[in-house]
Amino acid sequence: MATAPTKPTPAPKKESTSSGASGLFATLAIPICIIISICIYVFILGDPSHYAGGDVKEGDPDIFGTIHRGGILVPLVQSYVLMVIVFSIERFIVIGKASGTSSVDAFVKRIQGFLNSGNIDAASAECDKQKGSVANVIKAGLKKYKEMDADTTLDVDQKTVAIQKDIEEATALEMPMLEQNLTIIATLVSIGTLTGLLGTVVGMIKAFHELSGTATNTSKLSGAISEALVNTALGISTSALSIVMYNVFTSKIDGLTYAIDETGFSIVQTFAASHKNK
Repeated sequence: MATAPTKPTPAPKKESTSSGASGLFATLAIPICIIISICIYVFILGDPSHYAGGDVKEGDPDIFGTIHRGGILVPLVQSYVLMVIVFSIERFIVIGKASGTSSVDAFVKRIQGFLNSGNIDAASAECDKQKGSVANVIKAGLKKYKEMDADTTLDVDQKTVAIQKDIEEATALEMPMLEQNLTIIATLVSIGTLTGLLGTVVGMIKAFHELSGTATNTSKLSGAISEALVNTALGISTSALSIVMYNVFTSKIDGLTYAIDETGFSIVQTFAASHKNK
């Protein structure tokens, strides 16, 4: 029975800048979102025009003034919302580039058609047209296919194992970048809710403190209740948006992974079928 080679030819390693770029983006985006949120809280939501008579402390607020009275945690939770939006846009761009210039499903069908006809060169050329991470992985498998086709020292089983291994190594090189920064979105699911609850607790403490006084200040009481409710609303909104976007990106990445697995299996099976009698 044939055995796999003990030292298969490793896939060529290339230095990818995607990981470093994503890390730098996250490092810059988070503090920028916080700064922008603070500016919105102070200069937009806290503008006197949002309060009756321009009295920020005692005047009746409109919707923006009500959010402003939510307290010091409001800009923090607002920054979470901005982070979800910013990182979602960044992930859409990265995953879109990884998918390539056309539909992944259509690309896979074209590759399978070329494989069925035994036209490996046309399949490689199609990968050059498609571009992106999916095409890169498949092209690596096709390159190994041609190398093994010309190799006379290994048997068919060893060659198919080598092709499969090369595809797996290419996948390990290309795909992890798609999951970068998803952990930030996933973390915001919990942090958004917890920060909102913290704001609710702080607001309710203030509200009960006002109620405990001998002469209850209605304005301060309503402000404390607003602080509780505004933080809860913002926290829940952040968590809901984070969950939706995380699931969207996870689904897209799973689709790309499935396309790679499907095409990689076709490459291996095509090679095995064309060489079984050799």
